Amino acid sequence: MSDIIIKTPEQIEGIRKSSQLAGQSLVMIQEFVKPGISTGFLNDKIEAFVRDHGAVPATIGYNGYPKATCISLNEVVCHGIPGENEILKEGDILNIDVTTILNGYYGDTSKMFAVGKISDKARRLINAAKHCLDLGIQQVRPGNYVGNIGFVIARYAKAQKYSVVYEFCGHGVGLEFHEAPQVDHVARKNTGDIMEAGMTFTIEPMINEGRASTKVDKVDGWTARTSDGKLSAQYEHTILVTADGYEVLSDVLGEY
Repeated sequence: MSDIIIKTPEQIEGIRKSSQLAGQSLVMIQEFVKPGISTGFLNDKIEAFVRDHGAVPATIGYNGYPKATCISLNEVVCHGIPGENEILKEGDILNIDVTTILNGYYGDTSKMFAVGKISDKARRLINAAKHCLDLGIQQVRPGNYVGNIGFVIARYAKAQKYSVVYEFCGHGVGLEFHEAPQVDHVARKNTGDIMEAGMTFTIEPMINEGRASTKVDKVDGWTARTSDGKLSAQYEHTILVTADGYEVLSDVLGEY
């Protein structure tokens, strides 16, 4: 618990503004997600939007990562590297993950997009991933255990006959890209750190159609795919623990 940064009101406002910008970039990009468009084009549009609003993409150069976003297509679980040769086609699903640095503060969010008409099984997976995120968010309040986020996510996913990726997790965010606490999406009940008002972290469950395990591309060192080649879906928000519950800092649509 000692490593967790409890943010000041000034810091929270900075993190909120950065998180809102990240969320707005995902709203902006929606109209460009269609067959024939490259993931490289989507990346460049988001990078320009972020920079035009006085921020920089946190991922560029992070441990050598080359792009402004992560765009993960179909069986890619996370950290997909966008490129001009990766062209969207009808029926694809993709996650776009954006982290912004605005005035020194970090905001992190991602969501799923459908390319044209997608299959029923893909739509069901996407809906389940979103519900997993919502269930996790509902656990956020002072005095609750961080592990209860992963407990409810894993319980629901299993009931839907899906698996939850355990090799990647949510994390504290705000003053740095990755801070304490670690937010596992598979966890035992009443385990982990105790939430306190002023904590900020991401919840970002990755839900797989098949096995939970992943394999990282040996060539680029980043792209993580499902080990069985089946579909994966993910949603992510940056969350603030408030005095009586939570605020979803990256919610730009008023959903929460």
